[in-house]
Amino acid sequence: MAKVAVVGPGAVGGTVAAELARVHEVLVCARTPFDRLEIETPDGLMVASPRMVCDVAKAEPVDWVLVATKAYDHASTALWMRALASPHTRFAILQNGVEHVERFAPYVEAASIVPVVVDCSASRTAPGRIRLRRAGSLVVPSSPSGKAFVGLFAATQVAVTTSTNFTTALFRKLCVNSVGAVPALLLKPGNIARIDAIADLMRELVRECITVGRKEGAELSDDLADVIVTNMQGAADDVMNSLHSDRARGLPMEVDARNGAIVRLGKKHAIATPMNQVMAALLEAVNVRD
Repeated sequence: MAKVAVVGPGAVGGTVAAELARVHEVLVCARTPFDRLEIETPDGLMVASPRMVCDVAKAEPVDWVLVATKAYDHASTALWMRALASPHTRFAILQNGVEHVERFAPYVEAASIVPVVVDCSASRTAPGRIRLRRAGSLVVPSSPSGKAFVGLFAATQVAVTTSTNFTTALFRKLCVNSVGAVPALLLKPGNIARIDAIADLMRELVRECITVGRKEGAELSDDLADVIVTNMQGAADDVMNSLHSDRARGLPMEVDARNGAIVRLGKKHAIATPMNQVMAALLEAVNVRD
């Protein structure tokens, strides 16, 4: 049994915390206290009552820290990470984007960071209350720390796998996230991709990400843009990506970690990313600030 802290019990963090509480000693670090975790899953209600702390001064060292906060919250999240750290603590970063290590290397040892690609169709309806549409999955690098992370979930229902080309997994997810800017900007369901002009825009967003990703070492197929757009076209009316959901709720959006990262890495490699640049600029113009 490991001691695990989950920082940020939103849709992803809450689901992961509830699963890990089956077999580990779990500490949930949150701004808002709640009595327990209730996850509405396709197979029924999952309930867990991990220990909770809302004051960083009361945190104590653990074996693993799982960070599931928003990417823009890195500075405040780092306060928790430092309070929970021991010389042997490992930090798994369950966030969007491709800059997991760079984001937190200023705060903890880079070698202790395990970047995680998350596929979890879930939404938080209230503090501690989450709706899970389907079982989630996680991908980590094929490293000793990555394999230890897989072992952490051995007795749970979360599928965790390693990848020998983790950069590919990162950028494949970023390609998916890139098109989420369109429904977020329009405040329309993702299936607005059924409109031909919108589908074309989405394909260009993905193609720019593919070009950048390949320069970073990702192996991405030529048909990935068509696959992603086809999936968007088939989405239900009530399915919202997290960028869209945050804007609809009046919350800050992870624009910089998503489309902003594509623009930033495009400049690094002298690759033009005009569609992502426009979407990032428009979304940042309407982004809610704390």
